[in-house]
Amino acid sequence: MSLITRRGLIGGAAASAGLLLSGCDKLAQNEQFRKILFSGEKMNEGLQRALTNRAALAPEFRPDQMSPVFRTNGTRNPNTPEYTAQAATRFADWRLIVQGLVTRPLTLSMADIRGLPQRTQITRHDCVEGWSAIGKWGGPKLSTVLDTAGLSARARYIVFTCADLYNGVPYYESIDLIDARHPQTILAWHLNDRLLDIGHGAPLRLRVERQLGYKHAKYVMRIDAVASLAGIGRGKGGFWEDTVDYDWYAGI
Repeated sequence: MSLITRRGLIGGAAASAGLLLSGCDKLAQNEQFRKILFSGEKMNEGLQRALTNRAALAPEFRPDQMSPVFRTNGTRNPNTPEYTAQAATRFADWRLIVQGLVTRPLTLSMADIRGLPQRTQITRHDCVEGWSAIGKWGGPKLSTVLDTAGLSARARYIVFTCADLYNGVPYYESIDLIDARHPQTILAWHLNDRLLDIGHGAPLRLRVERQLGYKHAKYVMRIDAVASLAGIGRGKGGFWEDTVDYDWYAGI
Protein backbone atom coordinates (compact mmCIF):
# COMPACT_ATOMS: atom_id res chain seq x y z
CA MET A 1 0.00 0.00 0.00
CA SER A 2 1.43 3.42 -0.90
CA LEU A 3 1.24 6.38 1.47
CA ILE A 4 0.09 9.87 0.53
CA THR A 5 3.25 11.93 0.81
CA ARG A 6 3.78 15.65 1.13
CA ARG A 7 5.26 15.58 -2.37
CA GLY A 8 2.01 14.13 -3.72
CA LEU A 9 -0.03 16.75 -1.91
CA ILE A 10 2.13 19.54 -3.28
CA GLY A 11 2.05 18.17 -6.81
CA GLY A 12 -1.73 17.97 -6.75
CA ALA A 13 -2.10 21.47 -5.36
CA ALA A 14 0.26 22.86 -7.98
CA ALA A 15 -1.66 21.18 -10.78
CA SER A 16 -5.00 22.47 -9.57
CA ALA A 17 -3.68 25.99 -9.17
CA GLY A 18 -2.25 25.95 -12.69
CA LEU A 19 0.68 28.17 -11.81
CA LEU A 20 4.03 28.37 -13.57
CA LEU A 21 6.81 29.28 -11.18
CA SER A 22 10.49 29.93 -11.82
CA GLY A 23 11.80 29.91 -8.25
CA CYS A 24 10.94 29.28 -4.63
CA ASP A 25 11.03 33.02 -3.97
CA LYS A 26 8.27 33.55 -6.57
CA LEU A 27 6.18 30.86 -4.91
CA ALA A 28 6.33 32.84 -1.68
CA GLN A 29 4.93 35.89 -3.45
CA ASN A 30 1.73 34.13 -4.61
CA GLU A 31 -0.72 34.20 -1.71
CA GLN A 32 -3.40 32.12 -3.43
CA PHE A 33 -1.01 29.29 -4.20
CA ARG A 34 0.46 29.40 -0.71
CA LYS A 35 -2.98 29.01 0.87
CA ILE A 36 -3.84 26.05 -1.38
CA LEU A 37 -0.44 24.47 -0.78
CA PHE A 38 -0.66 24.45 2.98
CA SER A 39 -4.42 24.20 3.59
CA GLY A 40 -4.29 20.51 4.55
CA GLU A 41 -0.80 20.49 6.03
CA LYS A 42 -1.56 20.69 9.73
CA MET A 43 -4.22 17.98 9.41
CA ASN A 44 -1.92 15.40 7.82
CA GLU A 45 1.37 16.36 9.48
CA GLY A 46 0.95 14.24 12.59
CA LEU A 47 -0.21 11.24 10.55
CA GLN A 48 2.70 11.53 8.17
CA ARG A 49 5.29 11.65 10.94
CA ALA A 50 3.68 8.68 12.65
CA LEU A 51 3.78 6.62 9.46
CA THR A 52 7.26 7.67 8.31
CA ASN A 53 10.41 5.86 9.38
CA ARG A 54 12.80 8.78 9.64
CA ALA A 55 15.78 6.44 9.79
CA ALA A 56 14.93 4.98 6.38
CA LEU A 57 17.22 5.77 3.46
CA ALA A 58 16.18 7.91 0.53
CA PRO A 59 16.29 6.03 -2.79
CA GLU A 60 19.66 6.06 -4.54
CA PHE A 61 20.03 5.77 -8.31
CA ARG A 62 22.39 4.51 -10.99
CA PRO A 63 24.67 6.89 -12.92
CA ASP A 64 22.64 6.36 -16.09
CA GLN A 65 19.55 7.64 -14.26
CA MET A 66 21.08 11.04 -13.49
CA SER A 67 19.25 14.05 -14.91
CA PRO A 68 20.90 15.67 -17.96
CA VAL A 69 20.15 19.08 -16.42
CA PHE A 70 20.02 19.79 -12.69
CA ARG A 71 18.11 23.01 -12.13
CA THR A 72 18.99 25.48 -9.40
CA ASN A 73 16.58 26.35 -6.62
CA GLY A 74 16.30 29.45 -4.48
CA THR A 75 19.13 31.97 -4.72
CA ARG A 76 21.25 31.75 -7.89
CA ASN A 77 24.04 33.98 -6.59
CA PRO A 78 24.33 35.76 -3.21
CA ASN A 79 25.96 38.74 -4.98
CA THR A 80 27.20 40.29 -1.76
CA PRO A 81 30.63 41.97 -1.76
CA GLU A 82 31.92 39.37 0.69
CA TYR A 83 30.69 36.40 -1.32
CA THR A 84 31.88 37.86 -4.62
CA ALA A 85 35.35 38.33 -3.16
CA GLN A 86 35.38 34.73 -1.89
CA ALA A 87 34.26 33.39 -5.25
CA ALA A 88 36.97 35.39 -7.05
CA THR A 89 39.62 33.46 -5.11
CA ARG A 90 37.79 30.15 -5.55
CA PHE A 91 36.99 30.24 -1.85
CA ALA A 92 40.63 29.97 -0.81
CA ASP A 93 39.93 32.06 2.31
CA TRP A 94 36.44 30.70 3.00
CA ARG A 95 35.97 29.06 6.39
CA LEU A 96 33.09 27.05 7.86
CA ILE A 97 32.42 28.02 11.47
CA VAL A 98 30.98 25.31 13.75
CA GLN A 99 29.94 26.59 17.15
CA GLY A 100 27.15 26.75 19.70
CA LEU A 101 26.62 23.77 22.01
CA VAL A 102 29.88 22.02 21.13
CA THR A 103 32.95 21.32 23.22
CA ARG A 104 35.42 22.02 20.39
CA PRO A 105 34.35 24.92 18.14
CA LEU A 106 35.75 24.50 14.63
CA THR A 107 36.97 26.72 11.83
CA LEU A 108 37.28 24.55 8.73
CA SER A 109 38.79 25.40 5.35
CA MET A 110 37.73 23.62 2.18
CA ALA A 111 40.91 21.56 2.46
CA ASP A 112 39.79 20.49 5.95
CA ILE A 113 36.32 19.61 4.63
CA ARG A 114 37.78 17.53 1.80
CA GLY A 115 40.16 15.80 4.21
CA LEU A 116 37.32 14.28 6.21
CA PRO A 117 35.85 10.85 5.32
CA GLN A 118 33.59 11.37 2.31
CA ARG A 119 30.28 9.98 1.13
CA THR A 120 28.98 10.02 -2.44
CA GLN A 121 25.32 9.42 -3.26
CA ILE A 122 23.08 9.71 -6.31
CA THR A 123 19.73 10.98 -5.08
CA ARG A 124 16.65 12.87 -6.22
CA HIS A 125 16.10 16.50 -5.31
CA ASP A 126 12.40 17.28 -4.86
CA CYS A 127 11.59 20.99 -4.99
CA VAL A 128 8.54 22.54 -3.36
CA GLU A 129 7.69 23.90 -6.83
CA GLY A 130 6.97 20.35 -7.99
CA TRP A 131 10.06 19.57 -10.10
CA SER A 132 12.68 16.90 -9.41
CA ALA A 133 16.19 16.12 -10.59
CA ILE A 134 18.64 13.30 -9.91
CA GLY A 135 22.26 14.18 -9.21
CA LYS A 136 25.44 12.82 -7.69
CA TRP A 137 26.45 14.61 -4.50
CA GLY A 138 29.60 14.21 -2.45
CA GLY A 139 31.03 15.48 0.82
CA PRO A 140 31.49 14.53 4.47
CA LYS A 141 28.59 13.40 6.60
CA LEU A 142 27.26 16.17 8.79
CA SER A 143 27.52 13.74 11.71
CA THR A 144 31.28 13.50 11.15
CA VAL A 145 31.64 17.27 11.51
CA LEU A 146 29.41 17.32 14.60
CA ASP A 147 31.36 14.49 16.21
CA THR A 148 34.62 16.31 15.51
CA ALA A 149 33.20 19.38 17.23
CA GLY A 150 31.95 17.35 20.21
CA LEU A 151 28.20 17.88 20.28
CA SER A 152 26.82 18.73 23.71
CA ALA A 153 24.10 16.56 25.26
CA ARG A 154 21.98 19.73 25.49
CA ALA A 155 21.94 20.20 21.70
CA ARG A 156 18.61 19.45 20.00
CA TYR A 157 18.84 21.25 16.66
CA ILE A 158 21.45 22.18 14.07
CA VAL A 159 21.12 25.64 12.50
CA PHE A 160 22.73 26.64 9.18
CA THR A 161 23.48 30.28 8.37
CA CYS A 162 24.23 31.09 4.75
CA ALA A 163 25.88 33.73 2.57
CA ASP A 164 22.77 34.69 0.60
CA LEU A 165 20.61 37.51 1.93
CA TYR A 166 16.84 37.95 1.85
CA ASN A 167 15.86 41.54 2.62
CA GLY A 168 19.25 41.96 4.24
CA VAL A 169 18.90 38.86 6.44
CA PRO A 170 21.16 35.82 5.91
CA TYR A 171 19.24 32.73 4.80
CA TYR A 172 18.97 30.20 7.60
CA GLU A 173 17.58 26.71 8.07
CA SER A 174 17.57 24.04 10.75
CA ILE A 175 17.12 20.32 11.25
CA ASP A 176 16.90 18.13 14.33
CA LEU A 177 19.44 15.54 15.41
CA ILE A 178 17.55 12.69 13.74
CA ASP A 179 18.18 14.23 10.33
CA ALA A 180 21.58 15.62 11.33
CA ARG A 181 22.81 12.11 12.08
CA HIS A 182 21.09 10.44 9.14
CA PRO A 183 23.77 8.70 7.02
CA GLN A 184 22.67 10.51 3.85
CA THR A 185 22.83 13.98 5.39
CA ILE A 186 26.04 15.46 4.04
CA LEU A 187 27.81 18.76 3.51
CA ALA A 188 28.22 18.59 -0.25
CA TRP A 189 31.05 20.34 -2.08
CA HIS A 190 30.71 18.59 -5.42
CA LEU A 191 27.85 17.74 -7.77
CA ASN A 192 28.14 15.26 -10.64
CA ASP A 193 31.90 14.90 -10.00
CA ARG A 194 32.53 18.64 -10.33
CA LEU A 195 33.03 21.34 -7.75
CA LEU A 196 29.76 23.03 -6.85
CA ASP A 197 29.11 26.05 -9.02
CA ILE A 198 27.65 29.24 -7.62
CA GLY A 199 24.10 28.46 -8.69
CA HIS A 200 24.12 25.18 -6.81
CA GLY A 201 25.53 26.60 -3.59
CA ALA A 202 29.33 26.83 -3.77
CA PRO A 203 31.41 26.20 -1.87
CA LEU A 204 29.27 24.07 0.49
CA ARG A 205 25.62 23.13 0.83
CA LEU A 206 23.54 20.88 2.99
CA ARG A 207 21.99 17.74 1.55
CA VAL A 208 19.25 16.32 3.77
CA GLU A 209 17.83 13.81 1.34
CA ARG A 210 14.62 12.92 3.18
CA GLN A 211 13.30 16.50 2.99
CA LEU A 212 12.16 18.96 0.32
CA GLY A 213 14.63 21.22 -1.44
CA TYR A 214 14.17 24.39 0.59
CA LYS A 215 15.69 22.58 3.58
CA HIS A 216 18.93 21.99 1.62
CA ALA A 217 20.66 25.22 2.65
CA LYS A 218 23.15 26.57 0.10
CA TYR A 219 26.24 28.76 0.62
CA VAL A 220 26.66 27.46 4.18
CA MET A 221 28.89 29.72 6.28
CA ARG A 222 28.13 28.73 9.85
CA ILE A 223 26.68 25.77 11.74
CA ASP A 224 25.32 26.20 15.26
CA ALA A 225 24.17 23.50 17.65
CA VAL A 226 21.32 24.85 19.79
CA ALA A 227 18.93 23.61 22.45
CA SER A 228 15.90 25.47 21.05
CA LEU A 229 14.76 27.25 17.89
CA ALA A 230 13.13 30.02 19.92
CA GLY A 231 15.98 32.46 19.37
CA ILE A 232 16.39 31.75 15.66
CA GLY A 233 14.58 34.28 13.46
CA ARG A 234 10.92 34.25 14.47
CA GLY A 235 11.29 30.87 16.12
CA LYS A 236 9.92 28.54 13.43
CA GLY A 237 13.32 27.20 12.41
CA GLY A 238 13.99 28.66 8.97
CA PHE A 239 13.63 31.68 6.71
CA TRP A 240 10.71 30.35 4.67
CA GLU A 241 9.10 28.85 7.76
CA ASP A 242 9.23 32.27 9.45
CA THR A 243 8.12 34.35 6.47
CA VAL A 244 5.57 32.29 4.51
CA ASP A 245 4.63 29.47 6.90
CA TYR A 246 6.47 26.66 5.17
CA ASP A 247 6.56 23.56 7.36
CA TRP A 248 9.68 23.19 9.47
CA TYR A 249 9.60 19.43 8.85
CA ALA A 250 9.45 18.93 5.09
CA GLY A 251 9.80 15.15 4.99
CA ILE A 252 9.12 13.24 1.79
